[in-house]
Amino acid sequence: MFTVKFIGGAKKSFPIEHLKIDKSNITIQELITLLFELKPMDTPKLDTDNVLIAINGVDSSAMDGKSTKINDNDLISIIPIIHGGSSKKFTFEFSKKQIHAIEIKGQKSIDIKFIDDLRKKYPKLLLQAVSSNFILNSYHFKKIISLSMESQKNNVLLSNKLETDILMRFALTKQISDAIKNIGIRPKSNFILIAIGNKKTLNSLYDDLIPLSTNLFLKNNELYLKKYFKITKKHIDSVYSKNPLADILVEKAAVLL
Repeated sequence: MFTVKFIGGAKKSFPIEHLKIDKSNITIQELITLLFELKPMDTPKLDTDNVLIAINGVDSSAMDGKSTKINDNDLISIIPIIHGGSSKKFTFEFSKKQIHAIEIKGQKSIDIKFIDDLRKKYPKLLLQAVSSNFILNSYHFKKIISLSMESQKNNVLLSNKLETDILMRFALTKQISDAIKNIGIRPKSNFILIAIGNKKTLNSLYDDLIPLSTNLFLKNNELYLKKYFKITKKHIDSVYSKNPLADILVEKAAVLL
């Protein structure tokens, strides 16, 4: 027997905090199928594409993903990732924290000093910049940020700072210098500004950056990311998922420790 804990918006699908399941040695994927069967008919659908599933506080992406086995007495946490936004701003909420993404147009005058100046102007925000080439889509973005934030909660960050951990996980490296060099801000290249903080300050930041921003996630980086990280078609075909490349990237990011 194991216990499933529903957090935040997941309680709308299961109007209870804990659900005891008299099974063991089943996978996360089998649990998802079982939850669809057990969900009350009159409640909203559980969006399993936008949740983080943790086993005893550890993100299942850091184990074997949806193939991870559940053992007796495990505590499985279902944590929703709430998102929204416009074409120029992508927002989502994780563990009651607001996260915004804004894509900044590459210009000759914009370099690493740009984000340093923003950090001075908005000291209450956590800010990081990642080359647009290294973010596949909104799904990939949400999963990596959520992975880093869950790692912070469990004291297993790759670095002593959350913003550095985020950069390293998008870069798939444990070397901070490599992450900065390979996927940080470069003149004339678009980048995604990641901001975490309170809604009011985040909105002020967005108002400041509107003239420099462009629509998010327009470029298809799939071929670039496959080549850069040496992900083969055989690897892609072996993953049962709606977003196989993104899930492979998240899995690789989760096992960097």
